[in-house]
Amino acid sequence: MARGGIKVFTGLIGAVGKVVSVKPVGGDVWEMQVDSVDDFLSGVSIGDSVAVDGVCLTVTAIKGTRIVAQMMRETVERTKLGSLKSGHRVNLELSMRLDGRLDGHIVQGHVDCLGIVDSWEAQGSWRKLWVSVPRWFAPYVVPKGSVAIDGVSLTVIDALDDAFSVGLIPETLRRTCLGDLRIGDKVNLEGDIIGKYVMRWLGIFGGASMKPGEGVDVGLEEGGISYDKLALYGWDVGGR
Repeated sequence: MARGGIKVFTGLIGAVGKVVSVKPVGGDVWEMQVDSVDDFLSGVSIGDSVAVDGVCLTVTAIKGTRIVAQMMRETVERTKLGSLKSGHRVNLELSMRLDGRLDGHIVQGHVDCLGIVDSWEAQGSWRKLWVSVPRWFAPYVVPKGSVAIDGVSLTVIDALDDAFSVGLIPETLRRTCLGDLRIGDKVNLEGDIIGKYVMRWLGIFGGASMKPGEGVDVGLEEGGISYDKLALYGWDVGGR
């Protein structure tokens, strides 16, 4: 049973593991087994939360160098974990300790959507990765902001209406399995939680419409945020 409380991650990968199996075990529950390395497993106990390619899962068993976790059908359908095959490399991260350093950004391990790898661009010693996204997800991605791709905390370079780019330095390519990605591959995406709260606020108080299961349509040009609305909800607008 998972330990209580909210689990968060930093997007800094602790190890790269290999998928052993992903299979249904009955009752709309799937089981995933992943081989890892000893120094990572030394910090893992049954009931711990582990992010696998950016998806928060609860460890249900440990078998030698292997961790076993279970997931619901919602997780299988919303993320790419259900499509992974034996031998597929995955990024692994333990949940953050309260006395630890937040070197990346706050990552919940709750995937918002799947993106598609569009292209790679060589940039000297580093590489630029372009990912296409659903248009509803684009407002959550801003230049110089944070995004998690397969659980890796990255800084956005370009943000378009249906795609964004990030830069991967050699150290990131070495410590994660992002370098394995090929054009057309799916990736798990999680937007910055702060941006999500801002978008939610705009949706409730700014006259924007909600798209069920697809985020917020801000619609600022149609009755969005104004000084009058800010004053209505208690903001100090300097006498305007």
